[in-house]
Amino acid sequence: MSEEIIAIDREPVELYKLLKFEGLAESGAAAKHLVDEGRVTVNGEPESRRRRKLVDGDRLRLDGRCFVLRLR
Repeated sequence: MSEEIIAIDREPVELYKLLKFEGLAESGAAAKHLVDEGRVTVNGEPESRRRRKLVDGDRLRLDGRCFVLRLR
């Protein structure tokens, strides 16, 4: 499965904010709900922390889509 690149300008970035600003969730509340439902994994592990700090090279999976973070 191919990975989509998410370019970030700085690190760390909080998980729920990344989901919101990248359009993977309609709002901050929706992003938090995705995490609470267990639909997000970070580096292959289920992630339940909404404010998980993400950095360059982290890998996310959401609803069958895979992403890798890259610092610009």
